[in-house]
Amino acid sequence: MTKKIFKSTVLVATTVLICGIALVMAILYQYFGKEMNMELKKEASYLAYGVEFQGTEYLQKIKNSDARITYIDKDGTVLYDNQADASQMENHSNREEFQEAQESGSGFSDRISDTLSERTVYYALRLSDDSVLRVASTQSSILALTLQLLPPFLGIMIIMIIFAGLISSKSARRLVEPINDLNLDQPEQNDGYEEIGPLLSRIYKQKCQISAQLENARRNQEEFTIITENMQEGLLVIDAYTMILSGNSSVWKMFQMKEPKTGESVYSLDRNEDFRKVIEHALAGQHGSALLKLDSEFVQMIANPVFRETKVVGAVLLLVNETEKIERENLRREFSANVSHELKTPLTSISGFAEIIQDGFVKDEDIKKFAGRIYKEAQRLIRLVEDTIKVSQLDEGVNPYEWEQVDLYGVVKDVCNNLKGIAEKKNVHLFIDGKPLVFRTVRPILEEVIYNLCDNGIKYNHEDGTVSIHFQDMGDKVQLAVKDNGIGIPREDSNRVFERFYRVDKSHSKEIGGTGLGLSIVKHGVTFLGGTLNMISELGKGTEITMVFPKEKNRES
Repeated sequence: MTKKIFKSTVLVATTVLICGIALVMAILYQYFGKEMNMELKKEASYLAYGVEFQGTEYLQKIKNSDARITYIDKDGTVLYDNQADASQMENHSNREEFQEAQESGSGFSDRISDTLSERTVYYALRLSDDSVLRVASTQSSILALTLQLLPPFLGIMIIMIIFAGLISSKSARRLVEPINDLNLDQPEQNDGYEEIGPLLSRIYKQKCQISAQLENARRNQEEFTIITENMQEGLLVIDAYTMILSGNSSVWKMFQMKEPKTGESVYSLDRNEDFRKVIEHALAGQHGSALLKLDSEFVQMIANPVFRETKVVGAVLLLVNETEKIERENLRREFSANVSHELKTPLTSISGFAEIIQDGFVKDEDIKKFAGRIYKEAQRLIRLVEDTIKVSQLDEGVNPYEWEQVDLYGVVKDVCNNLKGIAEKKNVHLFIDGKPLVFRTVRPILEEVIYNLCDNGIKYNHEDGTVSIHFQDMGDKVQLAVKDNGIGIPREDSNRVFERFYRVDKSHSKEIGGTGLGLSIVKHGVTFLGGTLNMISELGKGTEITMVFPKEKNRES
């Protein structure tokens, strides 16, 4: 039995050793082949980057390169070769790697020399101008490699066979059975040699540690993914070569990318100079930030370098959408400027008229006339202040009134009665189209909305014009429309008429009167009541503004 085990052990050891040597040699050959391919690919990429910016001058500067570098024009003409005279070289358009690079952007090929027992690997990369940069390197054939390593491998094999024979002769019976019975899935439960007890204990501990580490890594990855994917801010991680390592969905939306750009240069997202400078500063080890204009949005980008020991290995980019903040700030400035201007105009008039009266430059019979002008400007100032307060309250959600069940027909009728005198003076006809309709709303705000729309329809109308108020029940909603056949609004102004103090025709508006806040009050009022607003207007034909309100808006303040 011992002899059989000895013979079997020696035979197996020899077979395994031979197969192992062959396998190792094959693996080494493949590994070094793959490493060479990767190195060729990397070197070609770096060289291509330099050629893109400096042309063949960049290649001529490179002296210490083990690889053969060939620069080929798009028609196959060799422009540069670091190991041969380019002018004496034949056209390369028929080379496999050149054709593949022209078609797909890159190409590999290899050629084996029977005489030299060498394998030459070529990697070609297409540049932006359709020229091709080729890098080549040689590798000994597997036969040559085998012949080189055969003597040491034979020596090792002989020694190992002798060693295996000695071990097998002494320990065959004692080793075979316990080893065969080992359970590596449950190392702690094995009963075997004391010599392998510590090994089994370490295997068990390492197995527990690996399981715990894998579970912890999985949890951390899930947490990171959940956090980043639910961030409104954009997050980008790049390496030291500006390649994108990861990014969340928000950042792709900001740059209007349909799919992630992982593995590409971060400069492919945006070519803005500020964008580039911030990234360069971050990769140089400095914190940086910039305000970017992406399409119609403003994005604040913050870049921080990532260090490994003292070396910068990448950067983390945080992008925050600041569009709303900037627009709000612009509106605040515009509003302040408009309020100042609108308040100054009547105050200047009042001050001027009062000064004339004070200095005695007005005849006694004209004092009443000037006092009337002062009163008119004062009333205009009061209306301006009141409308400004209304807009501010609606904008802030302040509601000094109660929510209640209101009959829309009654509200519209009251508004028309209040505007009847103004309409008759302008010879404009008011029409109501609707039946009693009760829904929950804030009556004073609803009255203000309807009043401003009808008032505008009267003011900006023609002689013998019409203003129609239509409303209807839409189930859980109420639709209200105010339509006139007046002067209309130009298309270029239709998106701005709801802004505070915005007037389409400033001169005409001044003659008519008003504060410039009517439609702004309408917009904020409709929003406050939970409704939506839509406007259709055509210059010279009139305007129709349609509003839709919920029947049961439950909003208490």
